[in-house]
Amino acid sequence: MDVLLTNDDGIESTGIRVLAEALSTFADVTVVAPADDRSAVGRSRSREVTVEEHDLGYAVSGTPTDCVICGLCALVPDADLVVAGCNEGANLGEYVLGRSGTVSAAVEATFFAVPAIAVSLYIPGSEVDFLEYAARESEYEHAVRAAAYLAEGAPSRGVFEHADYLNVNAPIPENGADRGANARNGRSSSGDADSDGGGGATMEVTRPSHVYDMDAVRDGESIELRDCIWGRMADGDVPDPEGTDRRAVLEGRVSVSPLTAPHTTEHHESLDELAAAYGRPGR
Repeated sequence: MDVLLTNDDGIESTGIRVLAEALSTFADVTVVAPADDRSAVGRSRSREVTVEEHDLGYAVSGTPTDCVICGLCALVPDADLVVAGCNEGANLGEYVLGRSGTVSAAVEATFFAVPAIAVSLYIPGSEVDFLEYAARESEYEHAVRAAAYLAEGAPSRGVFEHADYLNVNAPIPENGADRGANARNGRSSSGDADSDGGGGATMEVTRPSHVYDMDAVRDGESIELRDCIWGRMADGDVPDPEGTDRRAVLEGRVSVSPLTAPHTTEHHESLDELAAAYGRPGR
C-alpha cells in the first residue's frame, strides 16, 4: 500500500512523526506536509508553493489542501490512501469539520477518488492553549494505533465503498478507559466496530454531533470568539447523545465517523417549483 501522509500542524510536529512510523510497518509512506503550522485553515488553497525535501518526505510552503493536491498530482500519484494527522486537538462535531485543516486534507483526497482517514487527538482541559501545548509521544498511543488499524484494514474490508473518508478522534491513554460502558446498559463499547486490537480504548462508529456552542463577547472595539464546547467537555457537561463523536471521545472511546465529501445534493420539489417560476411575468 502506498500512503500519502499529511497534516495541518506542520511537518515538524510529533503527531505526524509517530504516525509515519506506525504506518511504515505495513505501507510505503510518503510525507507531504506543511512546512509550518497551518491549523484551522479549512480547504484554503495557494496558487503556488515551494517544496523542499525533508527527513520525513516533503515540506510544502502551503496548506494541507495544497499538500494533497501536490502529493496526488506530482509527488505520490499512485497513492492508495491519504492519511491526515495525527492532529494535536480533536476535530469533533459538524461545525468543526469544515474549519479543520486535518479533515479538509481528507476531503480534498476524495475529489481525486482516493480514500482518506483524518485522525486527531482529544486533549482534555478547558484552559489548554493549543499554540503552546506540545503533546508527548506517548499521548498519541490510542490515536496512532487506531489510525494504523483502520488504514491497514478498512480498504480491504470494503469500508470505502460506502464512505469517502473516515474522521477518527481518540482520547489520550489516561482517558481511554471507556467510562460510558455502564451507561449503555452492558452493550459492547465497541459499537458497530471492532476493538482497536491492542488493548486500552475501544472503538465506536459514530456520527458528527449537531451541538453548536460558539459565542462572541464584545469588549470595546474588539470581539473575542469563543468555542465554549471545550470547557463543557472538560467538565463532562455536554448534551451530545449516544452515538455521536463527541460523546464517544468524552467517555474514553475512539470515535470513527464514516463520511462523504461535502456539498452533495438531494431532490427538493419546492426548489423545482421556485426555479420553474423564475423569469415568468411578475417574478
